[in-house]
This record gives sequence, C-alpha cells and structure tokens, in this order.
Amino acid sequence: QVQLVESGGGLVQPGGSLRLSCAASGSIFRIDAMGWYRQAPGKQRELVASITSDDRTTYADSVEGRFTISRDNAKNTIYLQMNSLKPEDTAVYYCNARVVQRGGWFPSGYWGQGTQVTVSS
Repeated sequence: QVQLVESGGGLVQPGGSLRLSCAASGSIFRIDAMGWYRQAPGKQRELVASITSDDRTTYADSVEGRFTISRDNAKNTIYLQMNSLKPEDTAVYYCNARVVQRGGWFPSGYWGQGTQVTVSS
C-alpha cells in the first residue's frame, strides 16, 4: 500500500505565496516520478509541475517562472512553491506519484486526496 499525504493548501490573496507538500509512505521500493496536477471547477485536470528521479522538471506554461517543484528523496516528499499567485490558480491540487512497491515488478500511479488552493482577496 502507498499513501500520499498533501498539505499546505488554503486561502491566499493575489500576489501571495503558498507551499504545498506531498509525502509518500507505505510499501515503497522506488519512486520514479512525482508531480502536481490541478483541477478547477468545470475544467479538466492538468499537469502543473513534475519531477523525475533524475531531477528533470516539467512546468505548465501558465505557471513557469512562478512555481517551483522540488523533492526530498530521504523523506519521499515533494514540494510546490507557488509565488505570485493569481485568481486563475484557484483549483484543487492533486499529488501524483509513480511508485514501484516493495516486491513489485512495475510502477503504478497513485493519487493524493487533493488540497484546495483559493486565490482571492
């Protein structure tokens, strides 16, 4: 079993900052990649940022330059530092991890429960 626990969401004013955290725990042998997705009401879930085991990062065009994804391998944790937040960043943010479980053969994808980020004055 693999569990992803997210934290750091909340209400912030435009121009403000938040840092999201996602900690993976459970029967983990290897994490190949982790990332953040978001879904606003009435819209499809989209990739915000991702990071691979070899530290390659990907950002959505809408957040590049404002958001930074990082990881702490010792804690199986990723972070999303969100600066210069805009109202259009309002969404539920989901953590995703591609994990090979202990005793497993192939990686599988896991999702966190989601955390609400609201940017409003």
